[in-house]
Amino acid sequence: MKAQEIREMSVADLKERIEVEKNNLSTMKLNHCISPLEDTSAIAKTRADIARMMTILAQKEKQN
Repeated sequence: MKAQEIREMSVADLKERIEVEKNNLSTMKLNHCISPLEDTSAIAKTRADIARMMTILAQKEKQN
């Protein structure tokens, strides 16, 4: 997800999306422990997206 797309989201939508992505990340990690994923870089990409969303959320909350 690109930073511009994230900036266009509202704070409530952003918080909800972060929770969804965190659940998705934990599911991917669990599945990877059981049987290796074909695309292991997806874990790192999801983690980076979560960090990007959390950073922009902090900026929005600080701004208000």
